[in-house]
Amino acid sequence: MAAHFLLQASYNPQLAKILETINMMKGNIFTGTGYFTRGLSLIWKPGIRSFTLWPILITLIVFIALAAVGIGYFEIVMERFLPSGDSWWASGLRYILWPLLAFSFMLIWYFTFTIIANLIGAPFNGFLAERVEAHLKGDAYKPFDSGSFIKEIAPALLNEIGKISYFLVWAIPLLILFVIPVINLAAPFLWAYFMAWMLSLEYADYPMDNNGIRFKQVRKSLRKRRLTSMGFGGTATLCSFVPILNLLVMPAAVAGATLYWVKEIEADSLDIT
Repeated sequence: MAAHFLLQASYNPQLAKILETINMMKGNIFTGTGYFTRGLSLIWKPGIRSFTLWPILITLIVFIALAAVGIGYFEIVMERFLPSGDSWWASGLRYILWPLLAFSFMLIWYFTFTIIANLIGAPFNGFLAERVEAHLKGDAYKPFDSGSFIKEIAPALLNEIGKISYFLVWAIPLLILFVIPVINLAAPFLWAYFMAWMLSLEYADYPMDNNGIRFKQVRKSLRKRRLTSMGFGGTATLCSFVPILNLLVMPAAVAGATLYWVKEIEADSLDIT
């Protein structure tokens, strides 16, 4: 029976695609969540703690700046897209659309915040991932070299720009869905899924880039463990909306992604092509 099913799939492109998708959904969501939560404890270890404070400071500054801008634009967005008038249908539609628009606005605002914070914090995050990996493997910490840090700024920013380009390729079509009637009801959920995937890529890239693995290869490796990656990225996304805790998301996610690299991904890194 199984052999017949596989033979049939080889002649049926649609069935083969479904099997490929199912095969890619490997991993464990709760394992991914665990990597993030364990990252929260790793960032306070001696020798790592000092590299945690800079990402937190960067996150705080960007958060306050974008929150101030976002509050002003929220009212404009609501007035622009919510139906006006006192009729029963307008009131009912406002009741349905308000939470969806609010959720959509928060998602877009949050991802803008994440991109800017990670763009500024990229050089610090690379060093943080390096320290966490040394701690996990029991290696001696390399002394901080300000000259190396300065040299790392340009490559780190270029790498972040590459990730932003990948983000935009997928984000623009998803953003268009928000203005298409009926389809826009599903847009926030598709965006939330996309955010979880992007955050898993964003933070796993730091330890993997430190080990010479490029962003295209990072994507391939994380797709092999899609459920674990989505659990990790989804937890980081949810924690980003929790006050105070959101300040720790960047360093905790870098540390958690480094743990993910050491525990699972590094072992088969030679097979990543």
